[in-house]
Amino acid sequence: MTLQQLQNQLLALSSAEKAQAIQILVASLSGTRIGIEKTPGVMGGDACIRQTRIPV
Repeated sequence: MTLQQLQNQLLALSSAEKAQAIQILVASLSGTRIGIEKTPGVMGGDACIRQTRIPV
């Protein structure tokens, strides 16, 4: 995939999907592992991307 193709696909994402893509890119650059977690009192205890309020 070329960078131009990736850009086109990223621009087609919803706002929530773009936020998830940003989280994945930041984690890959920082060496932090992305994960799913459930935290009581956060988003009603629903599963979210780790350290965010982005539901899965």
